[in-house]
Amino acid sequence: MTLYAFYFISFLAVLSALMVVFSRNPIHSVLYLVITFFCVACHYLLLNAQFLAAVHVIVYAGAIMVLFLYVIMLLNLNKDDESQKSNLWKAGAVITSGLLLVVFVGALRGAEAESVSFASSNNTGLVKNLGRLLFNEFLLPFEIVSILLLAAMVGAVMLGKTHMKRAKEIAHEKNGRGSVASARGIGNIKELTK
Repeated sequence: MTLYAFYFISFLAVLSALMVVFSRNPIHSVLYLVITFFCVACHYLLLNAQFLAAVHVIVYAGAIMVLFLYVIMLLNLNKDDESQKSNLWKAGAVITSGLLLVVFVGALRGAEAESVSFASSNNTGLVKNLGRLLFNEFLLPFEIVSILLLAAMVGAVMLGKTHMKRAKEIAHEKNGRGSVASARGIGNIKELTK
C-alpha cells in the first residue's frame, strides 16, 4: 500500500512540476507549485517525518506561495506581451541543456550503487523526539536564536516608528507652521506616533 502511494504521489509531483515549467499563465504555475509542495509534504509523511511535513506545508505552501502570488499580482505578469526569443537563444539553451545532461550522466555513471540501511524505529521524525532533543541538548543555541529574533523584531519596530521630534521637523519644513497634523493630513497627532 505504501509503495503504491509513493508511486502515485511521485507521479503527481513530477506532473505538477512539469506543469509549473510549461504553463503559460504565471498564476497557474504558482498553483501547480503549491501542488508540488503538498506532494513533497506527503513524501515526508510517508517517511514518518510528521513535523517536517507540517513545517513544509506552513512555510512553503503557505507563506512562500502567498509571497509569489503577491509579487505576480503586483507586477501584473498576466500579460502576454513578452518578446519572443530568437532562434539563436533557443539553440544555445538546447545545447547548454544537453551538455548539462551529459555531465550528469557522466557523473552518475561512475558512482557506485550503495545501499543505505536505516534504523527501523517508529519514533523517527516525531515532534516529541525533536522537542526532547531541542530542549535538552540544544537548549542554549535555541535560546540564543530566540533572543536574536526578539532583538530583530524590536529593532524593526524601532526603525518603523516615527519619532515625535522628527515628525515635527518634517511638518515645520513642509508648511512652516510646525503643525504635524496639517502636513501629514492626520486629524490627531497621536495617530502619527502609534
